[in-house]
Amino acid sequence: MSAHTPKINRGPAAAAENHAAILSAARAQFEIHGYHVPLSTIAKAAGVSQGVFYRHFRSRQDLAIEVFVGNFAELRELARDDDPRAFIRFWNRVLEMTVAEVAFLELVFDARAEFGASLHELDLPALTAPLLTRAQEAGAVPAALTLDDVLLTQRMAYGIARFRDPHEDINQRLQQMLRLLGIPAAVRP
Repeated sequence: MSAHTPKINRGPAAAAENHAAILSAARAQFEIHGYHVPLSTIAKAAGVSQGVFYRHFRSRQDLAIEVFVGNFAELRELARDDDPRAFIRFWNRVLEMTVAEVAFLELVFDARAEFGASLHELDLPALTAPLLTRAQEAGAVPAALTLDDVLLTQRMAYGIARFRDPHEDINQRLQQMLRLLGIPAAVRP
């Protein structure tokens, strides 16, 4: 008997597990290598064949959109918190995602026309506004801070991530940006 045991093809029984593994691998590989990482690299990192990969995702865009939508589910969950300081945790998570997922943001910006209505449910201003209001009423952030100011910080974070010097500490830059607007920073130092 051989010491090497071949993998058993579990077929449809492994579909949900394979799907989750592909999404997890895609998040990691997109963050490390960017949006154009070979799909074979993602499949290998997920521990699936390319055939299995393509049974779950027809294209790179389909995969990236599902990862992006999954991140919005996390943000929607954070936005349900009634704590006045929830805005700080929520917005810092938005900025962390922005920095980690520059490739996804570029994809979404480029694909707005193609995906149209399906991306309208990903309404960041609608999630942010009530949190900001509660934080302002509690004195956790400056009363003069507007929703437009807050949303501008995401664009700034994108710029910091997209055009950064590889030797600079991106989290220090994000903290500096937030300090300028009077938003407490919860990003990791």
